[in-house]
Amino acid sequence: MAHNYQPGEIQDVADFVGDSLELSQQAALSQSDVILFCGVHFMAETANILSPQKTILLPEPNAGCPMADMVTAEDLRSKKQALQGIPVVCYVNSSAAVKAESDICCTSANAVKVVQSLPQQEILFVPDQYLGQWVASQIGKKLHLWPGFCPVHAGILTQHILEMKRDYPQAKVITHPECRLEVSQLADAVPSTSGMLRYAKQTDTKQIIVGTESGIIHRLQKEAPDKEFIPIKPQARCPDMKVTTLDKILRCLEDMQPQVIVPEDIRVRAYAAVERMLQVV
Repeated sequence: MAHNYQPGEIQDVADFVGDSLELSQQAALSQSDVILFCGVHFMAETANILSPQKTILLPEPNAGCPMADMVTAEDLRSKKQALQGIPVVCYVNSSAAVKAESDICCTSANAVKVVQSLPQQEILFVPDQYLGQWVASQIGKKLHLWPGFCPVHAGILTQHILEMKRDYPQAKVITHPECRLEVSQLADAVPSTSGMLRYAKQTDTKQIIVGTESGIIHRLQKEAPDKEFIPIKPQARCPDMKVTTLDKILRCLEDMQPQVIVPEDIRVRAYAAVERMLQVV
């Protein structure tokens, strides 16, 4: 299994390529005894949360996520005490321990739907403040936002979009909801990575300016070869997503290591939050 941000040669050998929601669902549905996850650590944890009986392999154990590191279970517990009774919506870009402290998980594809599904009018949203701002702009609920962010998406600025719009006046702009709100508000669409693929195939526009991690361009070009995809910021590159190599995959399969195993007490509580999300979508 490979995330849409993985290098092109990794996507090409994968049995399944997708965004966080699709990968979570595929992990839950897979009949395989072994799942090799080409992504980052929290993604492999999610696979183990959903399928503890399977062997979950991660070719590069140090492939992490700066955003996920911006919230800890201990800090979240403290914030929950300060906001008594407010439910926690946890973006899947977080550790299993943080998921275990949350009421329900979400992905960028379903965050609006998940927050709308809750009866409460106040929500604690962790850890991505920009995804939270986007969700809040779409619905009428009050979101308490954790000050986390994706450095890659936060580095895409309004000036980058305005420059691209000037250079490609006929192009449509799509941005990921992890981008700053003022960036997303300039876009023609704000989908998840898989949503970007659907948009690219459905639109009549031949030029599409893409505001997300550069790895998605490979799959966009494969699935919509008649379109031109222009990265808003070519250097928008996640180093953690790029540490997976074919050599590491081979060695991982030969050795059946390293495995990702979430402690059972954390896994059970995290499972409840992920399962609630899957029931919503």
